[in-house]
Amino acid sequence: MKSIPNKNNLIPSQAYLPAEWHAQSGVQLTWPHAGTDWEHMLHEVEECYLSLAREIAQRTILLISSPEIEQVRKLLEKSDINMKNVRLFECSTNDTWTRDHGAITMLDGDKPYILDFTFNGWGLKFASCHDNLITRKLCKAKVLNGSYINALSFVLEGGGIESDGEGTLLTTSHCLLSDNRNEEMSKEEIEAYLIKQFNLKQVLWLDYGYLAGDDTDSHIDTLARLCPKDTIAYVKCNNEQDEHFEELKKMEKQLQGFKTLEGNPYKLIALPMADEVIFDMERLPATYANFLIMDQVVLYPTYNQPKNDKLAKQALQEAFPNLEIIGIDCSPLIKQHGSLHCVTMQYPVGVLR
Repeated sequence: MKSIPNKNNLIPSQAYLPAEWHAQSGVQLTWPHAGTDWEHMLHEVEECYLSLAREIAQRTILLISSPEIEQVRKLLEKSDINMKNVRLFECSTNDTWTRDHGAITMLDGDKPYILDFTFNGWGLKFASCHDNLITRKLCKAKVLNGSYINALSFVLEGGGIESDGEGTLLTTSHCLLSDNRNEEMSKEEIEAYLIKQFNLKQVLWLDYGYLAGDDTDSHIDTLARLCPKDTIAYVKCNNEQDEHFEELKKMEKQLQGFKTLEGNPYKLIALPMADEVIFDMERLPATYANFLIMDQVVLYPTYNQPKNDKLAKQALQEAFPNLEIIGIDCSPLIKQHGSLHCVTMQYPVGVLR
């Protein structure tokens, strides 16, 4: 067994991993630039980021990390962005997937604990040397407020876990047990680590489900999402000719067998499977599960598929009846194999001021 130092002794036993729908202080984006894989389509992806920034900054603090903050500032100022809510932080970056290099926050009452896990480019697939330093730099500069917790001995990405804020964590075995993350640890050891680190009561492991073109080894936020009132929104494929049909059918059956801490089945809400999107002769991982929950709205990805985009909005409105559901065209994002939730990281109240 790999011995991993556990920093949980620095975190009170009553602290918890809040759900994404917990009251927030803001959202972080890592801005694309010419030194990233976005270079060949920078203008196209910047338009997507501006749409995101406009919606976020209209409602809450928007923290942007970039090595080119003055260029980003000028771009935002001429794009009808509420600059009063924008915080710019200058630092080197490899890419833009904030969900996976961003800090994971636990709460003890109104006191945040900023957990900094290692991000290694989804199992050493891509360079991450700069991205893996961003959380430390933000904490050192006191841009992120809270007690910094060094969890760098464990590889973990925000897109790989879902919390209901009540002690249940949802994840996928394909991701957490994949090569070049924590493969020297068994499933039982990883589960024990997660339970201790996050003060959990149960871990639900999803063993099925994938998306063609996905680089993350099946992050949970591409497949199934925890929602309020013991609800799970998940991707359902109805096309028997689609390569995902059988695998997602098995995923659905496993979800039907999951139980809450009270022993009840979850309410399941099906999200449509996006129609096939091909770019450079490769199928892209377009998914409606990659939505961001905020205090007032749910921002969800659209893919220029009017029927599916509408069905996804209806499903999300059922899951979040009191929130506004707003679509953002994320066709540019999936060309680099991610989507809306992947490029954002929300922070609970008290973290951003």
